[in-house]
Amino acid sequence: MQLPKFHENPQVLHVGTCPNRSYYIPCAPGETDREGLSSRVLSLNGVWGFRYEPSFAKAFPEAEEGQLLIHLEDFGEIPVPSCWQTQGFDSHQYTNIRYPFPFDPPYVPEDNPCGLYTRTFSLTAEQMEMGCYLNFEGVDSCFYLWVNGEFAGYSQVSHSTSEFDLSGLVREGENQLVVLVLKWCDGSYLEDQDKLRMSGIFRDVYLLFRPKEHIRDYFVHTQLEEDFSTAHMTVDVDTVGSPAVWGRLYSPEGECLAESAAQEGQLSFQVESPRLWNAEQPDQYELLLWTEEECIHQKVGVFKVETRDGVLYYNGAPIKFKGVNRHDSDPVTGYTISREQARKDLLLMKQHNINAIRTSHYPNAPWFPQLCSEYGFYVIGESDVESHGAAMVFNGGNETYGDLARDPQFAKAILDRVQRNVIRDKNNACIFMWSLGNESGWGPNFVETARWAKSYDPSRLLHYENVLYSEKDKAYDLSMLDVFSRMYPSPTWIDRYFADPQDPMTGGPKKPLVLCEFIHAMGNGPGCVQEYMERMENYPGFCGGFVWEWCDHGVYQGRTPENLDMYGYGGDFGEFPHDGNFCMDGLTYPDRTPHNGLLEYKNAIRPLQARWEAGGLVIRNCLDFTELSACIGAKYTVLSPQGEALSAGELPLPVIPPREERSVDFPGHLPQGCSLLITSYTKKSTPLVPAGHETGFEQLFPYGEPACPAFPTPVPGEISLAEKGNQFVISGNDFRYVFNRKTGLFDALTSRNIPYLARPMEWNLWRAPTDNDRYLADTWRAAGFDRITVRVYESQEACSDDTAVIRCRLALSAVYLQRIMDIEACWRIDAAGHVEGEFHCVRNGDFTFAPEGKPELVPLPRFGLRLFLPETFGQVDYLGWGPMESYSDKHLASYLGRFTSRVEDQHEDYSKPQENGSHFGTRWAAVESGFASLRASSDRPFSFSVSPFTQEELTSKAHNYQLETSGYTVLCLDYKQNGIGSNSCGPLTEAPYRFEEPEFTFRLALTMRAKP
Repeated sequence: MQLPKFHENPQVLHVGTCPNRSYYIPCAPGETDREGLSSRVLSLNGVWGFRYEPSFAKAFPEAEEGQLLIHLEDFGEIPVPSCWQTQGFDSHQYTNIRYPFPFDPPYVPEDNPCGLYTRTFSLTAEQMEMGCYLNFEGVDSCFYLWVNGEFAGYSQVSHSTSEFDLSGLVREGENQLVVLVLKWCDGSYLEDQDKLRMSGIFRDVYLLFRPKEHIRDYFVHTQLEEDFSTAHMTVDVDTVGSPAVWGRLYSPEGECLAESAAQEGQLSFQVESPRLWNAEQPDQYELLLWTEEECIHQKVGVFKVETRDGVLYYNGAPIKFKGVNRHDSDPVTGYTISREQARKDLLLMKQHNINAIRTSHYPNAPWFPQLCSEYGFYVIGESDVESHGAAMVFNGGNETYGDLARDPQFAKAILDRVQRNVIRDKNNACIFMWSLGNESGWGPNFVETARWAKSYDPSRLLHYENVLYSEKDKAYDLSMLDVFSRMYPSPTWIDRYFADPQDPMTGGPKKPLVLCEFIHAMGNGPGCVQEYMERMENYPGFCGGFVWEWCDHGVYQGRTPENLDMYGYGGDFGEFPHDGNFCMDGLTYPDRTPHNGLLEYKNAIRPLQARWEAGGLVIRNCLDFTELSACIGAKYTVLSPQGEALSAGELPLPVIPPREERSVDFPGHLPQGCSLLITSYTKKSTPLVPAGHETGFEQLFPYGEPACPAFPTPVPGEISLAEKGNQFVISGNDFRYVFNRKTGLFDALTSRNIPYLARPMEWNLWRAPTDNDRYLADTWRAAGFDRITVRVYESQEACSDDTAVIRCRLALSAVYLQRIMDIEACWRIDAAGHVEGEFHCVRNGDFTFAPEGKPELVPLPRFGLRLFLPETFGQVDYLGWGPMESYSDKHLASYLGRFTSRVEDQHEDYSKPQENGSHFGTRWAAVESGFASLRASSDRPFSFSVSPFTQEELTSKAHNYQLETSGYTVLCLDYKQNGIGSNSCGPLTEAPYRFEEPEFTFRLALTMRAKP
């Protein structure tokens, strides 16, 4: 078979393909397509013949002569659609930025893995009377096509549809397709997205049978009067041949509103008092287009998006996008996503208050925007363009970031990719903004592409973040871009942006700010969410942000003998290069189980906010278009200072227009010292959210947060203290404690013959690094925080009639390093066995561990004590922020109350083990067995965690399924932990949450009790 070589020629992108068109499925007259059930469609999904070759050049040396020789008896089988890596061919690879091949554009390795596919299909005489169009909705990275042995075409752009007119190539009866898919092509230089790298025919393949004359493409435009009273709708129609074209417009309820016949390729409709589409009320009209032999059904949303004076308006209202970045991704099927899989994503997003999606960093499946329009999501439609790897070439960086953006040989390809995105999805109501792509620098290629996009569809906004990486000595035209976009700025940068009246790039009028990526959700995170949400509410020009990202991208690898799921990530497949677990950076686990971070984000973007002001309750409606009481109800719970519910009831809401607030009479009784928990819920069912679904909560403290409990009053009685070598033995009527003079801590706590320690206490500075600690962790290790040693310089003891007192002067250091901190410790034990410790800590200011020129102390991971209890202590009861894990900058998903659970349930099972399960703002915590309890408290709110795993185990293991329990219940009692932040890709943790105190005092009380 003839094989012209196009895959290293960026001037030849598509051969034999039809012109780009919007996505639709045509039907026979009178039919309604329901997800591909049109009689005019023949699906070619199913089992195909398949042959994988690790090297195109070695497997097909005849290709150098422009030929391809195949032997069908060499073929196995593969399901289509699928990625061949998920079917056991080739190996997975995860790389974030680096290209998986040498940077030598437009050339790719000759040892280029490839897959040869074959499929037969039969056509009837009736089908042969019509035009036959073959559609591939997604093939990575490029493919050559033969039909019945004849070369039919070539195409690339992995995430876009390629359509071929097979008329003249097919015949009645059996026909054969042969498709050669290459893993890499010149287009791969523009597909360097942060994702697992997979290959093959990964989206649907089908034939369309169409009359010789038919509608080829159409573009629905809506123009609204200034007062939104009337919508003028026009439909530009492009045809093959000259068929008569009619159109009919139906209301959202199915009532026929108007009918029109095309005049000079255009239909016109007028709608009075139109129902405007928005994500809260996604009302769509239905447009029926038809010729005598075919019809097309198109949902249409009426909306207007614009910017004025630095503010983004949607249907005349300033709006906030509370979004996420989403890949087409599944741990089992890879890039191959069904409608049901996508609906699951959208359901979870709706149920967690998310209203916007950026299709990162390519067009998602062609029917995905239809689902978003139906269910109500604002979408940034991003083009399949990313060349981030150019920034990684030798001595590269910002200077080489835009190499391909400036390279004339890629001008055509960049324009083509944006055109295919815009033209395919242009008729979807959900799309409010087009994106030129991601992380590809800026240059002439993007300037011309942006001009085309703005000219072709001026009704939508245009986005591109990477203009920040323009050449320093060039002044490019940025007028086509409607927003100023950033990734991962700090909250203080946002303040500076709005303090300056000028655009930071052009010096002209300020544009609305959108954060196309922010609050990186990797692992235990994100933190500091509230700081961004407050600014989004405070600055009218801050129109929203998109969390990176929706889900973890792991490859399902089966189950362990212990029945634990195994997910693989970078480095698990023997690949080079790879970027480890950086693909595990979502708000959900790979199977879409929510992370705590998703619950954090959900409550940050709740539709109802409440505050206690001037002795009364104020409720704010955070919705953009919907009156609050029409869709949201509220309940209240009064919590005692001890965190227990005293009363509860319904909270009647008045009419509260969008983005307004009202005072509300509190119907209950709020005793002194109590807090108020306001919970909101949906009043009506919608397609993705049932009635009664909780949308968020808020805890109010009209009398201030409850104080910590007082330390126990010393109990008089007999107590003795005896010195035995390096130990002090403190004994009372029914207890015996052993204190280690070399550590300044207890080796044993035994009361009523019950041992409370299974091994000696330890001072604790280390935490298993979270993913967001990735840049701090090396500094922490260099500082020795993971391997502290203790030196007690002196200890003094005293014993009165009812109290034993031990004072120690000690320091924490690490091998070969200076002191980390000095501690003055004082322990008091009364005759009842109550233990009280006070630790005055001073960090070594001469040894900051900070980079040169930065005198600030590097934040401590934590400071506290670690107790190893017998594993029979398997229950925990506490008054603190729960029930979810909580930290100083990550506790929106929790509230201050009393909670109980099993110790093993406190472990949050992140795919890559790390610090987890802590509880911030704790007043007291008790760890219990069936017969005893150890209770800890402090004179200030503290943090604690209990776990069956040690922090060493969490630090050392790469995967959660490798973890081994310690044989203890590990109790960490912390004065404080460093905040969580989102520094895995975002800014440093905000200053108020960094543990940088040079001097502090931690008081702790321990009470051991036997149960009756």
